[in-house]
Amino acid sequence: MQVQPYVFFNGRCEEALTFYREKLGAEVLFQMRFKDAPPSNEHPVAPGTEDKIMHATLRIGTTELMASDGDCKAQATPYAGFSLSLTADDAAAGEKLFNALADGGKITLPWQATFWSKGFGMVADRFGVQWMVTIPHEASPQ
Repeated sequence: MQVQPYVFFNGRCEEALTFYREKLGAEVLFQMRFKDAPPSNEHPVAPGTEDKIMHATLRIGTTELMASDGDCKAQATPYAGFSLSLTADDAAAGEKLFNALADGGKITLPWQATFWSKGFGMVADRFGVQWMVTIPHEASPQ
């Protein structure tokens, strides 16, 4: 079994995919626009959304996320109740990823050493997605 986050970008999905590709080295595995879906009387494509992304799958490290522009109708609501957690290999890599995600976003906890990690920080990226960036906890001596 796998749990895969599905993130909706309310019309900014293509921008988000480019951002994550450039900042995190994400790889877009699949992408389909609304205009590529079979015609449906039950679920017609809204005018002006034909070129928006209906579904995309991207890989960041070893994790796959799903993404979409959603219906592009409603006002974007803040993400609440969850964060995506990104674990870097070391403190330098973690700080670099943290700063990349903070570009155009909002730092909610600056990158710093904590009692559980030599590097940890929290940021809402420019799309409002909450991230916790950390490095692996070093095992304590036995």
